[in-house]
Amino acid sequence: MSDQNMELRKAGLKVTLPRIKILSILESNPDAHLSAEDVYKSLIDAGEDVGLATVYRVLTQFESAGLVTRHNFDGGHSVFELDRGDHHDHMVDVEDGTVIEFTSEEIEKLQHQIAADRGFDLVEHSLVLYVRKKK
Repeated sequence: MSDQNMELRKAGLKVTLPRIKILSILESNPDAHLSAEDVYKSLIDAGEDVGLATVYRVLTQFESAGLVTRHNFDGGHSVFELDRGDHHDHMVDVEDGTVIEFTSEEIEKLQHQIAADRGFDLVEHSLVLYVRKKK
């Protein structure tokens, strides 16, 4: 049984050809933040016959199953990345939309401290920095 079949079954999803193909695209671009349109274009370029509506539906199912994480970085435009179980934050280049992942122990500690100073335990967070290359 292939790794993709096992991942789908482990996530509680039935193994179907569109799901396998879409998961394969995501796995072949593990650091990418792909829109449904990006996935669809990759399928078309590979000669696959999967509709855009199917891509949206499968990505939403993957999100519900915990296989991918959805981000809405700019203007409600959703992008998806494989959920690898690690926490990281993002920078988005406002010029070209490039997404850069980063981790910072200092930022993590500071966020926990800010929450604690106000009487809270930090349970989850999402940090997105919108950046522009220095001139």
